[in-house]
Amino acid sequence: MELKLRSEKECMFDAVSLGEVMLRLDPGEGRIRTARSFRAWEGGGEYNVIRGLRKCFGMKTGVITAFAENEIGMLMEDFILQGGVDTSLIKWMKTDGIGRICRNGLNFTERGFGIRGAVGCSDRANTAISKASPEDFDFDYIFGKLGVRWLHTGGIYAALSEQSCKTVLEAIKTAKKYGTVVSYDLNYRPSMWSAIGGIEKAQEVNKEIAKYVDVMIGNEEDFTACLGFNIEGNDENLQTLNLDGYKKMINEAAKTYPNFKAVATTLREVKTATVNDWSAICWADGQIYKARDYKGLEIMDRVGGGDSFASGLIYGLMMTQDAALAVEYGAAHGALAMTTPGDTTMARKKEVEAIMGGAGARVQR
Repeated sequence: MELKLRSEKECMFDAVSLGEVMLRLDPGEGRIRTARSFRAWEGGGEYNVIRGLRKCFGMKTGVITAFAENEIGMLMEDFILQGGVDTSLIKWMKTDGIGRICRNGLNFTERGFGIRGAVGCSDRANTAISKASPEDFDFDYIFGKLGVRWLHTGGIYAALSEQSCKTVLEAIKTAKKYGTVVSYDLNYRPSMWSAIGGIEKAQEVNKEIAKYVDVMIGNEEDFTACLGFNIEGNDENLQTLNLDGYKKMINEAAKTYPNFKAVATTLREVKTATVNDWSAICWADGQIYKARDYKGLEIMDRVGGGDSFASGLIYGLMMTQDAALAVEYGAAHGALAMTTPGDTTMARKKEVEAIMGGAGARVQR
């Protein structure tokens, strides 16, 4: 496959993300409803990908987002700086003392264990990034003057508000104007789209966005809900993936959107909250490539596993333009990321490549 990446010499950033970054409050092994203390992390569906590219794979990355200018916003910035991601593209928004003008998002997430599934409780309405307009970011300066090789964004950000729908589309169009490769994770969340028009709005927005996307990421529900494609033979509750039907759907999507260079999804079968079967597939050039199976993968914290898959996939595509190898990078990185707490990866590239090569869990001394 050929992605036609811009030269490193003409770009300040290998990759940037556009989306919301929230403060995750984690009760550890306990429950949100009974917690007396929380551990704080940063996280967001789009940001997690770009942080993985920086922290695990050593790429030059930046985050396009907005924060309310207060102590929580500064805490978020500090977390991002610890991850090595450039913060110069953040828009700081004035707010009042109680968040009436805008605020920073909170995400309470418990990990689950065994038969008790993970639980998330977001508090993210009226956030700074959901109110940001295209005029709040100089996209021509970012993608034209500074230079960006890859933009990653997604449907979680698009679903935040009517305003974010417009902002993400303007960012993608501008990125494409300057030759930046665009990846997009559909990440359909019905509860988020419900406030701005439901599934009809999701399809209206995502069908327009899809026209400009090079690498589309999404599972069967995402493609059905966001782009209107049906998968033959799927069960009503989408408990299991009909792989043959999914392959047919991808080929149909590629005909509808000939701009797609690659389409990828994770394959997860949940045995319990702490044991999953895990793999991934990637379509490119009319072929489907499947990563090795991680049967009975033991999970510490599943949140962010899909985002870490995306960052491994993107790294593999950027470095090799080989879809078969890239999907292995993605699956291995996602698997490793779920063995540690928090939304973001704690893996290193050499660990990812060792897992790809079949390394076990023996003690390293």
